[in-house]
Amino acid sequence: MSRVRIAHIDSLPVDRGVAAVVSGEYVAIFRLADGELAAIDHLDPCSNVPVLARGLVGCVDGTPVVASPLHKQRFDLRTGRCLDDPNVSVRVWRVEVIDQTVTVAAEPMTVAVEPPAESAA
Repeated sequence: MSRVRIAHIDSLPVDRGVAAVVSGEYVAIFRLADGELAAIDHLDPCSNVPVLARGLVGCVDGTPVVASPLHKQRFDLRTGRCLDDPNVSVRVWRVEVIDQTVTVAAEPMTVAVEPPAESAA
């Protein structure tokens, strides 16, 4: 699998995001306080504006999330699922550190986010 070099691990701020272009697509990369790295689409699907790297990083019930700086929808940094709207999600990108350099896979992971089934009334 092809990877794109992003930056030295020490140059990524903790509990903040940075934006990068990976294979022509905007990706938001996060370094969390516990050392975990996460990467999701940078494009906010609710506004179609590339802003997610500038969002507020936090935790909801043990799940790391980023809240969009525009409308505050929260996205799970591990699955890409929107906690506030089950019909919305972002793609997740594989991220890892190789020789102190943060790298992102050239293609996003396929994360199937199925909307909940509507119950028959």
